[in-house]
Amino acid sequence: MTAVEEYRPGRDPAPLEGILVPGWVNAHCHLELSYLHGAIAPGGGFAAFAAAMGRTRGLCTEQQRLRAAERADRAMWEEGVQAVGDVCNGESTFALKSRSPIRYHSFMELFGLRSADAAAQRASVRRAEATGLRASVTPHSLYSLNTAAFADAAGDGPSAGIPCSGGISGADTAETRRPGRGPAECAPLSIHFLESEGEAALFRGEGDLSEWYARAGFSADFLGFGSPTARLTAQVPASRRVLLVHGCCAGEAEMERIDAHFTRPATWVVCPRSNRYISGARPPLELLLRRGAQVAVGTDSLASNTSLSMVAELAAMPEVPLEERLWWATGGGAQALGLAHRIGAFETGLSPGAVLLTGADIRSPRPQLTPEARSRRLI
Repeated sequence: MTAVEEYRPGRDPAPLEGILVPGWVNAHCHLELSYLHGAIAPGGGFAAFAAAMGRTRGLCTEQQRLRAAERADRAMWEEGVQAVGDVCNGESTFALKSRSPIRYHSFMELFGLRSADAAAQRASVRRAEATGLRASVTPHSLYSLNTAAFADAAGDGPSAGIPCSGGISGADTAETRRPGRGPAECAPLSIHFLESEGEAALFRGEGDLSEWYARAGFSADFLGFGSPTARLTAQVPASRRVLLVHGCCAGEAEMERIDAHFTRPATWVVCPRSNRYISGARPPLELLLRRGAQVAVGTDSLASNTSLSMVAELAAMPEVPLEERLWWATGGGAQALGLAHRIGAFETGLSPGAVLLTGADIRSPRPQLTPEARSRRLI
């Protein structure tokens, strides 16, 4: 770290009380949905939330949507967010993100059982890169795309937006103390995974998702894989850097199968307040801790959360040791997005920013964040 102000005798700086942390990494966000803040009632369950999203996406003018995204971007920066893994269904936020001091990785998401391929998303990736943004194609989930479309979005070719061979191109370049930080063969994928019981039930022809698809006349050709985990390991190349978002219904067997398949550890991105907002579900935090899994933290969108505050997200996980939570929300996220060579830790050669976290009870045997916990950017 370098000095930001020359010290002069008799001009002592005001003391700061709190925990100094690197800038936060919000590993899963939908910035473009910020205009839906408060538009969907909480607690209806996953299928009801998904149906409500379809009804409310047309709300607000384009100008209102952009203003909401700008407010959200500014609030994240002021809280200390240094980087965001941002899931996109369009290009409306590209200009905003190219101006923002936050580092964004735009995941251009392929979604919908009637989607044929990811050609449009690949074109969006090229346009994002033309504005200086990092971007890649990703499938939405294991339940929302038929077989050929999912393979096109999750394959190991250059269509991902970052080459899979012949260079690192935006990936990690430094050896660090944490496992899984080596060079990336491909751009990351960000996949909504086992967010609800209905996802696994769909593969058995049961549950609320199955009933919804039947009412809507959707045809799913992937049920023969047997389970979301079986489909994931069958259709995603082992070399891909993968972010598995939510994972509320993942158990030990699923985690073991995923670990055995991928050549680098998958990152589990937990968004506990979003899960609580939608259905009251919880990510499997104790299991992730016990297995020593690679974990990052996200806020999801303002359609499914009351704010995009990383501190509030950390406060919602009191069962996880505070030191581990802080790592998940900084270095863990940087690692997941392929940015650990730039941010995520106070290390020589990195530019992680500096954030003051206040409202932490660090004197107790098990430090916790109090209801007054806040963070603000210092650098």
